[in-house]
Amino acid sequence: MPFRAGRRVAYGDGVSRLDGRGGQLARTPAGGRAVWTRVRLGSGQALDLLHARVTADFAPHVHEPFAFGAVTEGAEAIGYRGGVHHSGPGSVAILEPGEPHAGGPAGPGGFAYRVMYPPAELLADGADRPPRFLRPVIDDRELALELRRVHILLSQRADPLEAESRLAALLGELVRRHATPAAPADEVRRTGMMTLRVMSRLADQLACPPGLTEIAADAGLSRYQLLRSFRAEVGMPPYAWLAQHRVARARVLLERGHSPAQAAMLTGFADQAHLTRWFRRVVGITPGAYRNSVQDSTPRPG
Repeated sequence: MPFRAGRRVAYGDGVSRLDGRGGQLARTPAGGRAVWTRVRLGSGQALDLLHARVTADFAPHVHEPFAFGAVTEGAEAIGYRGGVHHSGPGSVAILEPGEPHAGGPAGPGGFAYRVMYPPAELLADGADRPPRFLRPVIDDRELALELRRVHILLSQRADPLEAESRLAALLGELVRRHATPAAPADEVRRTGMMTLRVMSRLADQLACPPGLTEIAADAGLSRYQLLRSFRAEVGMPPYAWLAQHRVARARVLLERGHSPAQAAMLTGFADQAHLTRWFRRVVGITPGAYRNSVQDSTPRPG
């Protein structure tokens, strides 16, 4: 089967209801909701989709793939590359892989948006490196509307050939209209060796990470110097990087079939509730909802 849509799931502690298409929608006490869908393209690649109403801020985090989003209602404020950028209906938000960012409502009432997370290979289209997007928010009403249409087609089990064709056309137009040539390898921003050592150490000691004083002493810096240097290179302080790295590791474990409780224990969270709080702040849904979504989209023999 060339195209497969995963089950749509949602987060929340309120009363849930069916959305009429087999997915489950649940409202949070604050009124927000999110639906996560994973689809399998004909190439075998997975493409994640998020459809959400957001009423609270996301924690600083990074994505391994690109993130292309279109706000359908309200306005979003995005903290990205040292500035705050606003996205509303008629614009497309474009966040590059590995770029730290945060976001949240730009006004009362929150905002609603549709986001897709295409792997870099889909954007590279045979080139050695994927394209670069210098502006995180672009005004292009035509592409914003098409992103919404393609998002719906993909998430609603539309005709596989039409959905993939329109996805390819959408990504191609985004690159043609708004990308810049990929930077040479030696011009790509690199993380300093000290920061890499700190990140590696924290990643190796997820369950019992060292304290800030110990890390700074080993680096030959004061705590303030370490914090300033790490934040300047990574975009967030060490504790925030560790939390989002734990969430990233938990996602991998959930995709492999671990329960949320097991994922919490293996990634150093105090308990499942602690994992759930950070998972919502980074991914937008609960670990259980995410596990159900990606497990339902995993190809099965026969």
